[in-house]
Amino acid sequence: MGYPVGVPAAPMDEDALVTAARSLAEFLLGDVGSRWQHTRGVAARAAIAAEGLRDEERPVLVAAAWLHDIGYARPLRHSGFHPLDGARYLREHGWGPDVAGLVAHHSGAHLVAHLLGLDEQMRDFPASVYASGQIADALTYADQTTDPDGRPVDVEKRMADMLARHGPDSPNARCHIPRAALIRGAVRRTDERLRRNRPDSAR
Repeated sequence: MGYPVGVPAAPMDEDALVTAARSLAEFLLGDVGSRWQHTRGVAARAAIAAEGLRDEERPVLVAAAWLHDIGYARPLRHSGFHPLDGARYLREHGWGPDVAGLVAHHSGAHLVAHLLGLDEQMRDFPASVYASGQIADALTYADQTTDPDGRPVDVEKRMADMLARHGPDSPNARCHIPRAALIRGAVRRTDERLRRNRPDSAR
């Protein structure tokens, strides 16, 4: 399959990283239902959340936001768990470990992976490194405050919609209590970082 972005020929600068991520996401998800609209919305929210991060962290976050759902693309489906499938593709095609790891663990994915029996396969992307921290928080914030059509949404409405779509017996539902706590915490901490970084925050 002729992907527009394969193995990066050399380490990318910040602008090139984000541009390449957007190109790959559009190529893979542009015709996957509303997935591309959601991805565009998440990337836009990530650009806002990036204001609470250090300069060098911002392009990593935005690139991961563009790429977080590429595992839904049919050619990438192997395990059937989109965070893992997307992360594996990125690792195998020369993307940096931070981008791949963030994709693997976005929005508390490790909790769902455990119920699916995928702990061993997720070991290539250690939860201790990629499932927490301010960049992981910001990616979860971006994903969980964007609805399936790419519009900003309250995090509680987003989680309620997810439960309704996946059903009460789904792995998402069965780990909802700890996953919801993780998601709420990430959104709260990201909001706090953004408030601290606003020019009028010291008034």
